[in-house]
Formats: sequence, C-alpha cells, structure tokens
Amino acid sequence: MNESSLLSISGVYRSFSAGEQQLTVLNDINLDINRGEMVAIVGASGSGKSTLMNILGCLDKPSKGQYFINGQDTSTMDADQLAQLRREHFGFIFQRYHLLGDLDAVGNVEIPAIYAGKDKKQRTERAKSLLSRLGLADRLDHKPGQLSGGQQQRVSVARALMNGGDVILADEPTGALDSHSGKEMMNLLQELHQDGHTIILVTHDMDVANFADRIIELKDGVIIRDVENNQSTTHKTLPEVSTPISSWLNWDRYIEAFKMALIAMLSHRLRTFLTMLGIIIGIASVVSVVALGAGSQQSVLENISAMGTNTIDVRSGSGFGDRRSAKIRTLTAQDSESLKVLPYVDSVTPSISSAGTIRYGNQAVSASFSGVGVDYFRVRGYSLADGQFWDDTSETEMAQQAVIDDNTRKSLFSGSSAIGKVIFLNDLPVRIIGVTKAQESAFGISDSLNVWVPYTTVSARMVGQQYLDSITVRINESASSSAAEQGIIALLKMRHGTEDFYTINTDTIRESIEKTTQTMTLLISAIAVISLIVGGIGVMNIMLVSVTERTREIGVRMAVGARQSDILLQFLIEAVLVCLCGGAVGIGLAYLIGQIFAITGGSFQMIYSTASIVAAFACSTLIGILFGFLPARNAAQLDPVDALARE
Repeated sequence: MNESSLLSISGVYRSFSAGEQQLTVLNDINLDINRGEMVAIVGASGSGKSTLMNILGCLDKPSKGQYFINGQDTSTMDADQLAQLRREHFGFIFQRYHLLGDLDAVGNVEIPAIYAGKDKKQRTERAKSLLSRLGLADRLDHKPGQLSGGQQQRVSVARALMNGGDVILADEPTGALDSHSGKEMMNLLQELHQDGHTIILVTHDMDVANFADRIIELKDGVIIRDVENNQSTTHKTLPEVSTPISSWLNWDRYIEAFKMALIAMLSHRLRTFLTMLGIIIGIASVVSVVALGAGSQQSVLENISAMGTNTIDVRSGSGFGDRRSAKIRTLTAQDSESLKVLPYVDSVTPSISSAGTIRYGNQAVSASFSGVGVDYFRVRGYSLADGQFWDDTSETEMAQQAVIDDNTRKSLFSGSSAIGKVIFLNDLPVRIIGVTKAQESAFGISDSLNVWVPYTTVSARMVGQQYLDSITVRINESASSSAAEQGIIALLKMRHGTEDFYTINTDTIRESIEKTTQTMTLLISAIAVISLIVGGIGVMNIMLVSVTERTREIGVRMAVGARQSDILLQFLIEAVLVCLCGGAVGIGLAYLIGQIFAITGGSFQMIYSTASIVAAFACSTLIGILFGFLPARNAAQLDPVDALARE
C-alpha cells in the first residue's frame, strides 16, 4: 500500500458462486490511485472492470485482500460506515443514469445531501446551481422521462457533485449517448478533472480512455497494463475537500422519509388503495361492531328502564319453590311504609295479586288483576295513554277504581273510550279511571290483560287478606343496588325478628344484559380483528412486492449514501402511512354505515366510542409497524451492487 495514495488496493480477489464452483472475477489486483488523477479502466466485457469499479466505490467488498481510502481500511467498516464514504467522498455516474422517475431534476440531485443531513435551503440552492452550471437551468422541474439521454446524464453528474464528489466514478459514461452528447460528457469530465476531482472511468472504448492521463487495462481479472497516457493534456489542481457531516438532523430525516413514502404511495395509487382495502374493512368492522354493541346495549337497558329497572322485590318465604311461602303472612302494608323512609328509596308499592274474569256487558275475558299502591306506576315505569291514576284518598277509602292496560282496552272496548266505563272483576264492579300506554320491553310486548286497583280494595273487598303478596321498591338511580338490597333486608329482618322473606334484585337483569352484550361485542370484534390481521398480511405482501419492484431505486439510494436505517425508515413509514390512511377511511366508512343505519329506520342508533376510534388508529399504526417491518428490513439489507443490477 502506498501511504500517499488516495485509493489503494492490495492483493484483492473477488469471487462469486456459480453453482458448486467459484468464479473468480478479480485475481490478485494491486492498484494505487493518487488524488487528482484521471484514470481509465479498460477491458473487454467480462474482464472485471465493473467489479473493480464497484469495489473502488464501496458498493461491493473484496472476497480477499485490502482496500484503503485515505489510509483507512474499508474491510473493518460496517454498512453504515461504507455508506458514509459513498455519501461524502464518492460520486457515481452510471451508464443507465439511475435517476428516480418520481422526482424532478432538483429532487434527484438533492438525494445525497438529504442523506448527509444538509439544510434544505442550502441543498436546494446547490442543486439548482449545479444544474444551471451544467446547462439545465430551464429543466429544473422536469422529471427523467421528460429529459433526453444527455440531459439525464448531466443530472447524474450534478448528483455526483452534490456532496463534493472528491472521487467521480463513471461507468461507461458515453455508452448510452449519441456521439455529440458523448463528446459533451467527456468535455464535462475533463472540466471536473481540471477542477481537481479524481476521475475514474470504466470503459471499453479506447477513444474515451484517451481522455484520461492513465490507462489501466484488465483481462480475465488481472491487470495486464498500467501506463501513463501522453495524449492527455489536462491540468490538475487539488480539490477543496468537503467536511464530512457526522450527524443527521432527526426531524429532516423523518420529514424526508415521509415525503419519499408519500411520493411512492401517490405514484401507485391503485396498488396503495388495494393495500389499504383490508385495513379499511377491518377498522370499519371493529368501530361499527363496537358502535352497534353500545347502541343495542343502551336500547335494551332503556327498555328495561321502561319496565321499572333498578327495583327490588320482597316476597315471603326462602326463595322460589318454597312450598311453605303461602303460609308465611308477615309482609304487611306497614313494612311498605317503613321502607319509604330509607334515603336511597325512590318509591315503594305493596302488591296483592289475584286472577279471575273481567266482564263488561255480554263480554267476559280472563285476566289478572292486582291490588297495588299509589306509586306502583312509577315503580314499574308505566305512563298514561288516557285518564288518570288514583290518589291516596282512593287508597284510604278502598275506592272501586281501576286502571287497565292497552290490551284490556282493545279486548273489551274495541277502539272506543274506556274511561268512566264500569267493569266487573269477578263480582266486584269497578270504574275505569285510566288506561296505560303499551309498554314495550326487551322481551317484547306482552299479550296478557292487566287491571290494577288499590291494594286496599283488593284486600278488603275481594280476597279478604291483610297481608301482602309482595313489596316492590324502586331504588334511586345514583344509589348502589346491592347496598340498597342489604339495607332493605336489614330493616325488614329487624321488623320481623327473622328472615322469613327473600329479595329479587332486578338490577341483576341489567348486569346480565350488559355482560351478554359486552361478550357478544367482544366476540364479533375478535372476528373483525381477524380481518385486520388479514389486512395486515395483505400490507406485508404488497410491501414485499413493492420492495421487489423498487430494488433498483433502493440500490440508487444506497449508492448515493443512504444508510440501512434510512431505507428501513422509508419503507416502514410507507407501511404505517398505508395503515393509518386505511384506518381513517375505515372510521369514515363506519360513520357512513351509522348514517345509513339511522336513515333506514333502525330501532336503535349506533353509539360511537372515542376509545374504540383511538384504539382503531393505534391498531392501524401497530399493524403498519408489525407487518411493514419485514419488507422494510429486507429492503434495508439489500446489497447495493445486486440492487443496482436488478431491472
């Protein structure tokens, strides 16, 4: 190794696997290139000249031997350190230009500076200055497809010079150009040489090689000639060495990766939408199912409330099926009155039940009639359709007044008013003073016939009993139902001296329905989550395809200095963006479903949960990260040489 050399190769071999054999492309190469030289590497196809250029530009590593840059051994460097060398010291001019079709001329030239972390304003000004210097001042906003071959090659030159380009590596710089553009390119390279840049040309054309002041000829991977070219008349000056940038502005890194991901998404709109579709369906399903569950739960609970929810029934005996309960006659009207004074009690009604025949005129129907207190209709949540309820006076005087339900009115009066009519409960005549509205519950509308009269009337005039069948207590909405139940038990136990009664807490119905709807919502949500996972797999598949399609783009980015983490970040952001956009559209679709549901006259409304929407967005992000990581990692681990060679 010559310590004064800029680039020094010592004993380098490069072999590739060819089936079970090893194909040696470079065989014991020893080479020193000094700063400011213009060197041409020539040879026939397959001689190894492109492979040597790739090793010189840190796009490839030797299988054996050492390569020093400014005295630094590249064999000890990791992928990011090699990327830093490419970014800060080398500039590549490719035969096929390798410009990114989604970016304009300025955008293509800026790429190395983006990865170097240079200020946006500075890099944009330098890109425009370089393009203008190369005669492209009127083509700054043109994309590669809008430029001629010669113009694209000039953009490639500007990109090579963006970060200084101490060493310019030109691979067949005139190979894809016509003769006129080829001469212009060689004149440009000579100008760069005169400015002090180290130029390394790889060509099979001796006319191009004669522009260099040193010609190295390869044959079968071996240097067979290394001579000074006396025809070269270029003047060399030492270049101004650019100062390496050791840090990266984090916000710029994320912003640029975001922009690149967005450009890639917009360039393939249909593919992006199809990728989103699985996420859209999954998120819309989750949000809609949660909204449907919340809406149906609220509707059911409202129906239960209409029946008189949060109530506690007190009955004689030890529980359902107690055959001794009919002999226990300790529940009294005084018990009912004592319960009214408890602070958590909203209202109380005693109850005596009976059944028999209702007669009106020549009509007779079987029905149940109940003796209840003044507050019964509040306890059970009934409201009037016509007439009125009785009052305390009616209860005290054992008035022969009745309130009937809508079923009884339809059965006996077939559409006419029932108010003021006298009916017979068995043999007791009572006057109808009120009709209740039909009460729909979670269990449907009952077709039973019900007549309610003051419990004192039933006790004294019909059944002749002084004890009650049951007491129903409505608890304040703000009170704990279970605590209230224990308070009621304690009071009655104290009054009776024993626990000869049992309670039925209807709030357990509410709790059961809440648990049931939550379980059903969870079950259906789990199914929707499965669709999200399927959507995530779709994202991963499409991103893997995207990586395959954009392999050459990845190679270009690596060649101009992108780190592995830069490539990983770009593709990961793209996957997350796809999922987030899909999540947003999915939430919008869920709201649209809710609007359609409301317009079509559903029995309940969908209730959207902020928590479910936040969870949907979080889920979208997580899916993007989880299912986007593998394709992004695959992209980041591509070999620059292999990526550039992929078409």
